[in-house]
Amino acid sequence: MPEPVQITLRVNGEPRTAAVEPRDSLADCLREQLGLTGTHLGCEHGVCGACTVVVDGRTARACLLLAVEADGSEITTVEGVATGEGLHPIQQAFMEEHALQCGFCTPGFVMTLYQLLRDRPDADEAEIRKHLGGNLCRCTGYRNILLAAVKAAARLRETQAGHRGAVA
Repeated sequence: MPEPVQITLRVNGEPRTAAVEPRDSLADCLREQLGLTGTHLGCEHGVCGACTVVVDGRTARACLLLAVEADGSEITTVEGVATGEGLHPIQQAFMEEHALQCGFCTPGFVMTLYQLLRDRPDADEAEIRKHLGGNLCRCTGYRNILLAAVKAAARLRETQAGHRGAVA
């Protein structure tokens, strides 16, 4: 049995350390070592997208990334997207549009949208649809997921416009 390796991560803005086996995935580390169970494990082959997190500013499948490979990285999980006591606009839109049937795929969709809308706040429905193509929903809730995504994008654009107007 290999000796555990000590890694240091910055997870949702907080420094965290964990002792992991060299074979442990980042998803296993987040869930089992750090208690962040919002990152779901579906296929464990990188196909379904349920384990999507943001690593150093880019989405990654946490089931495919070894925890030791993420040592020193900045990680954002679904637990880290909300601000203060309220939901993030993406999470709020998912709730309002009933885009979470069983909810298993939801964290992966939220994280995929989080990165897309952070980098491309002007993304239109076609771009959002294409970007979400790597996430699977077994409950066939795609229509409501897309409605929620478009609503969240519009809200985030309004918020950014309001901040620019307040500064000017």
